[in-house]
Amino acid sequence: MFKLVSALALLMAAPVMAQTPSPAITDPAPDAALPAGNDAFVLPVKDGAINALIYTASGAGPHPTLILFHGFPGNEQNLDLAQAARRNGWNVLTMHYRGSWGSPGAFSFGGAAEDAHAALAYLRNPAIMAKYHIDPARVALAGHSMGGFMAADAAADDPAVIGLLLIDAWDIGANGRDLATAAGKQAWHEEALGDLPPLAGTSEAALASEITTNIDRFDLRRRIAAYGKRPIAIYGATRGIGDANIGYSEAARTAGNLHVTGAIWATDHAFSDKRIALSLALVAWLDALVPPRR
Repeated sequence: MFKLVSALALLMAAPVMAQTPSPAITDPAPDAALPAGNDAFVLPVKDGAINALIYTASGAGPHPTLILFHGFPGNEQNLDLAQAARRNGWNVLTMHYRGSWGSPGAFSFGGAAEDAHAALAYLRNPAIMAKYHIDPARVALAGHSMGGFMAADAAADDPAVIGLLLIDAWDIGANGRDLATAAGKQAWHEEALGDLPPLAGTSEAALASEITTNIDRFDLRRRIAAYGKRPIAIYGATRGIGDANIGYSEAARTAGNLHVTGAIWATDHAFSDKRIALSLALVAWLDALVPPRR
């Protein structure tokens, strides 16, 4: 049985009179000296580059920082979540993997994983930490769909990451096993038809080959186990891939992680009718990682 505790449920269970309006739905008072802002830049990586945007929180900081990874191909950018986190005092880095949405280079799943690691390393650069008032000891990762794998992959390899949030995450390796069947090949074909247009330098066949020849490399449960005992929140969608996300929580617990939260909600893969709920859950989870100053 799925026994995850919803951070949103805990938030809403608190006495109403004791609550401060959540940054998920309330603008903060502006800081005249150091207001919130955006900064776009290009981060070079191997044979391409990452087009990135950082949402900077107001105030001198140093600020906790969230990296938010989109999915395959990333039609749902989840930028409302980035805005909610920034209102909560967090910087948020978003990006397009090389070969996606105009980022130079060729797209591949392995390349996207390298890009996730590169984005995390970028935040560790002393000059970047100073420029954006980043606290390197308070960095968390979040990802939707394929971005869930990318977040888990980078977090597993960086023990300084303080938290990991998965949003209806996709186990790429599991699809590699499915591709051994006729039904799996047909499902992949139908998926690729709609997902390939924003991606450059790849094809349906190339991505299928990459998955089937690297099943263990793209096994999300293994990466969750490697992440260890740090806080992890897993939100799945019943009309998406929620059943698989239940398994991710089990994988985390099997690895000895006692800090697993989240829920499976009756919604679609993009959480189309749960955006406010998801923002509230994100803010509550961030507050659990880093107690708010507000």
